[in-house]
Amino acid sequence: MGESLFEGLVQGVWALLLAGPVLVASVAATVFVVRRRALAGGNGQPERSDQLFWDLFLGACVAVPALLIPALVSPWTGLFLSAAGVAAGVAAYRGTPRYLSRRATRQNSREQESAHLAAVARHDEVVARWRRYELDPACNIDYPALTDVRLPETSAFIKAMRTADQLRLHAHQGYPDAVTRLAASLADAERAAGIPAEQA
Repeated sequence: MGESLFEGLVQGVWALLLAGPVLVASVAATVFVVRRRALAGGNGQPERSDQLFWDLFLGACVAVPALLIPALVSPWTGLFLSAAGVAAGVAAYRGTPRYLSRRATRQNSREQESAHLAAVARHDEVVARWRRYELDPACNIDYPALTDVRLPETSAFIKAMRTADQLRLHAHQGYPDAVTRLAASLADAERAAGIPAEQA
């Protein structure tokens, strides 16, 4: 009697160790996928219903055997696994929005960093182009309008350059737009100074 009880206990523990991770992972993954699709929305109702069916079907193909086989070996193992599956589903349901939010934040941060680096390179290029008119004596003589802040186009460029410089220091999200305006204002100033487009 005691030996069969011990043997049943050992079998239940082995079933729990083997099937538990599979059940928990399959339930959590299924709930995560379904919840993510629900939060993202869908294009059309038939497509969403079809996706929901296949998500649940595939999850059930893994979770149901992982629950039923140990339950046949030992009923208490089945109860324990049922509780673990429910806990995993609830945790995945509640954790999915937070996970997706953190992932979106990281993605947004990477995109902003990439846009900032591209804007820095373009900013340096625009400023180097303008300094040629300021520092090269030949350009300064040929195109004095590019350094004359009394002209509205040159004044607008200097203001745009000051704004871009300020935003660059703090990695502001408006910095890429400021650099775009800076490049456009330099092009306007060059046109106003009579510089051919191919030479600018």
